[in-house]
Amino acid sequence: MNPSFCSDDSLNPNCYSGSDSERIRRAAEAALAVGAPIRIPVRRPDAESSRTFWLIDSAILLPGNATLILDNCRIKLSDRCRDNFIRSANCGCGIGEIAPLENIHILGIGNAVLEGADHPRATGDSAKILGERTYGTDAGKPGETQNGDWRNIGILLARVRNFSIRDLVIRDSHAWAVSLEYCCDGFIRNLAFHSEGGKVIDGVRQTILNQDGLDLRRGCRNIVIDTITGGTGDDLVALTAIGAGEKQGGVFGRTEIASAGDPGMCEDIESITLRNIVGHCAGGHHIVRFLNTGGIKMRNIILDGVVDTSPEGVCDYAAVRIGDANPAWGGVTPLGDTAGFRIVNILSRAAQAVLIAGSLADSIISDVINGNPDTEPVCCSSGEESLENVEIRSTLTVIPR
Repeated sequence: MNPSFCSDDSLNPNCYSGSDSERIRRAAEAALAVGAPIRIPVRRPDAESSRTFWLIDSAILLPGNATLILDNCRIKLSDRCRDNFIRSANCGCGIGEIAPLENIHILGIGNAVLEGADHPRATGDSAKILGERTYGTDAGKPGETQNGDWRNIGILLARVRNFSIRDLVIRDSHAWAVSLEYCCDGFIRNLAFHSEGGKVIDGVRQTILNQDGLDLRRGCRNIVIDTITGGTGDDLVALTAIGAGEKQGGVFGRTEIASAGDPGMCEDIESITLRNIVGHCAGGHHIVRFLNTGGIKMRNIILDGVVDTSPEGVCDYAAVRIGDANPAWGGVTPLGDTAGFRIVNILSRAAQAVLIAGSLADSIISDVINGNPDTEPVCCSSGEESLENVEIRSTLTVIPR
């Protein structure tokens, strides 16, 4: 303990010595032992450093029945860190079978900020090679994985039931800022993302790819998302259930941490509500993207409210995109695999307001204001044969002023 700051407050990481990661870990262990929330306040300057922010070398791991409160603090990844900000403790390197957890809550108070490293060791997803398409100081280093993977995700939860994430700012993420796999019965509220597909490092502009904001992956269901803001280098919000065959979980070099093709796990995404998405993609991709492939279904989705805040000189490909005809993704999904959508209240400055690039059935799209007079408010690039029982109403194209 550090007596200069504390008496017997074993729950405050400022009360411990060692690295910032060690201090947070010991305070978390003390809190969990007595059933208290893990609270991380502002870092107090001390003999080790005059910093007022925490600089961590490894992920903060959360077991079941844990509440993490970030109390007006800033947590930054160190240049030594090749890991998440926060991860559910049931997953990680070498964990092939992820045990279910319940009741994990990550809450910000005041100005709670998570920030990427000054010199990230790795960025991007598993399709990107470090140093070739995306930045990483591990590029070319023997013994280090040369592709991005799940360690580049900011907050990573896998197979968690009854969870919440709210009131956080995430800056300069190394890939997706928040990603959920097989999570259900959750609530996400008031997340602000700030990234732009790259940053100036040592005076040189470097590319950082796959900086999505919030991603819901295979097996997510019964989740409410309310108020997502800011700008990202890639899709601001994405629901992506991509068939991958059988793949091992808990290995480096994969973007997803859970195994794929497990017959005991439902991979469909269903019953998701999204409200108040206000932002843009600085990389020109999408504000909200829906993509399911390989026989995985996406059903019962409500999207209510997208406001495109793209600044001058930025034009996203689509404000809302559904599906993809690209053979690399398996082509257009069979009718019925993507169904039960209600998409309403879309204000777009993008090249296309709502783009149906795959199939869609039993859905309603309404109240779309399209700021591109060269296209219709709702476009179907995959052909009318890819639509079934889809009602489109109350759309308007305006001439930018």
